[in-house]
Amino acid sequence: MLQFQPPGFGQQVIETSLGSMVYYTPLATPWSSPVDHVPTLIFLHNFGGGASAYEWSKVYPAFATNYRVLAPDLIGWGQSAHPVRDYQIADYLTTIAQFIHQTCRPPVAAIASSLTAALTIRLAVQQPDLFQALFLVCPSGFDDFGQSAGRRLPLQLISSPILDRLIYTLGAENELAVRNFLQQFLFVKPERVSQEMVEAYLTSAQQPNAQYAALAFLRGDLYFDLALYIQQLKTPTVMFWGEQAQFTNINLGRRLAQLNPSAIQGFEGIAQTGILPHLEMPEVIIGLLQQYFRSILPSPD
Repeated sequence: MLQFQPPGFGQQVIETSLGSMVYYTPLATPWSSPVDHVPTLIFLHNFGGGASAYEWSKVYPAFATNYRVLAPDLIGWGQSAHPVRDYQIADYLTTIAQFIHQTCRPPVAAIASSLTAALTIRLAVQQPDLFQALFLVCPSGFDDFGQSAGRRLPLQLISSPILDRLIYTLGAENELAVRNFLQQFLFVKPERVSQEMVEAYLTSAQQPNAQYAALAFLRGDLYFDLALYIQQLKTPTVMFWGEQAQFTNINLGRRLAQLNPSAIQGFEGIAQTGILPHLEMPEVIIGLLQQYFRSILPSPD
């Protein structure tokens, strides 16, 4: 949502096969437009009630001077289109690829988190020409090695046409529930959750028809076994992992990274953080990204 973006970042829109996709990029002071030859960085947010490009908003301004920065709200999230549908993995593989083709001159560097990071690996396997490098936070298909990690409610409840809407209303559309979820499940230290974070997640969760994508994620419709795909990855990749991440712990990350040491060129555990270290301790992620950009991406100078 534009009101939660850093100063100078504006909102633009493209059309995908599933509707409009909003994205954020530097458009005004204090930023100047980078020259054409600099690398493009695309920041892709996680799934879950209230998710949006805001998730990366404490990180991407650090790179706006020397790189072309794009941060979309994915279809079904934030201020992008929320088509009423049963969301599937193919929906996101297709629309992310469409976004890249319409806004960039591939290959690009993608910075992504959690399930979206896993989907980005799948897309890089399918269309390797899209990506120059991947920088991924806690990438997981949530069904890795055949072990479901994400579902926390009985499938019968989540799949009920009446109960699922009630669950979403109670769990994602009120301030107390949003704050509790951020503090108890996504962050390690509750005091790091700011009022702005709560308001950004709540505003996204309250968008019309926002429940459809969120419930597809909650039901597990978008889960898959990343271990079946990561071995095929050839794009240079770095993984960052919150050492206290719930749902997908760091041992899972190390196990996934070991499946493809030729492509996974770095693995960094981030102490005292959960599944969103880039929102919980953005300064650490900024520093690590700067380090790996120097070794993997062409110089923007």
